[in-house]
Amino acid sequence: MTTDLTLQPAHVQLRSLDRREISSRELLDLHLDRINDSTINAVVTRDDEAARRAAQAADERRTRGGSTGALDGLPLTVKDSFETAGLRTTSGAEDLKSHVPERDADAVARLRHQGVVIMGKTNTPAYCQDLHTDNALFGLTLNPRDPARTVGGSSGGPAAAVAANLTPADLGSDLAGSLRLPAHYCGIYGLRPTSGLVPARGHIPRMPGWLTSSDMLTPGPLARHPRDLDLLLDSLTTPSPSENSPWRVDLPTMDRSISQLRFAIWADDPTAPVDRATAQALDLVEQALATAGGQIRRTTGPVAFTDSLRLFEQLLHATATAAVGDEAAASEFAAAQALRHDDVSLRASALRHRTQTHRAWLRADEERAQLREKWQGFFAGAEIDVLITPTAPTPAIPAGSRSLVVDGEERSFFDQTGWANLTSHVGLPSLVVPVTQSAEGLPISVQLVGPAYSDRALLALAEALDESFRCDQWS
Repeated sequence: MTTDLTLQPAHVQLRSLDRREISSRELLDLHLDRINDSTINAVVTRDDEAARRAAQAADERRTRGGSTGALDGLPLTVKDSFETAGLRTTSGAEDLKSHVPERDADAVARLRHQGVVIMGKTNTPAYCQDLHTDNALFGLTLNPRDPARTVGGSSGGPAAAVAANLTPADLGSDLAGSLRLPAHYCGIYGLRPTSGLVPARGHIPRMPGWLTSSDMLTPGPLARHPRDLDLLLDSLTTPSPSENSPWRVDLPTMDRSISQLRFAIWADDPTAPVDRATAQALDLVEQALATAGGQIRRTTGPVAFTDSLRLFEQLLHATATAAVGDEAAASEFAAAQALRHDDVSLRASALRHRTQTHRAWLRADEERAQLREKWQGFFAGAEIDVLITPTAPTPAIPAGSRSLVVDGEERSFFDQTGWANLTSHVGLPSLVVPVTQSAEGLPISVQLVGPAYSDRALLALAEALDESFRCDQWS
């Protein structure tokens, strides 16, 4: 049983630890063996001896009848963009190849406080700035579903490691679909929590030592079962002692059956059209919900896709400039000033957003607040509990490709994250749920979106859907 335990979800592994069927040290070694045998290049930094000491400490706590938290003794990997005390953190960048932090990122500290054993760091593109996971420091991470396909980015290493059973779960991050796209491409569950629930201090970028982070970046868990995401969410929303914080989060869960829920399905949009296989996946979900008695209606969305994406891009480029050096920032400003007024290229748009005035950003922030109001009105006024959308227009694209082809039509490479970015700047909880496979055997998921702080309700729904689709049998 212990040999196959690495194939089980995190909550099953924790149950085996609690029943003393296996020790944390033994469970860690089983995972390290899998990592040693792996060829997908997902785990890029390890300190096996430090991990074994942490696992041994967890075993000793159990022997004494004590426990430090809900995840005590569970071995996990963490995306290499999160600082880990005493363990190299590079964010995939060559200029940080020797960076060993003295302090954990806040999200990592919360996991350690709950007893997690950090057994390694997972790959990411340099500074998390690509939709493929490849860098000059560690190289390309392969998709365990099909090595010829991308794992996505920037949380591609975490998603691949979870999908390949190298770790029961991982801590990723999401700014522009960086967690959800890899979860979709690798066929696992990924949660972008409600903005503000999980602190981002210690995530690179920003650079080491910064106390602030992007106003859109959200750490979140990836796992092979929705129940595992719920366990990690509890830990990630519980302050560690070093935070000296008096507050606690009590997120509501779903107290109704599917037959009592009201669903809206936003299945397609001209701004980000989906392929036939993805459309069929949405149909499959609709049929399953209808069979369970759910109330369903199709929608063209609570907001205008194009306007929402325009605002997202403006805010994205603004937040990305914070850590740029003075000389580089001055060069960008000069380039923006030299642009022709009729230049509407992607480069020109990015330069204008990166050098916008504080007044322009304040107005964009106000537009964001109004957009949040529209989303809130959609859920409350239209009496919708959950919105279901595609996660991406297609299954995983070829590794290294810089284009996206949807049913024979070439689209912008960045259209991959269009559906994810509907909620990135407004901070709504967004959950990737694998539901089926393409004809080529590639995973296809849907995205569940709910009102702010409905994270646990979405996870409960995902577990009900998991029972319908039995995704755990192929993920």
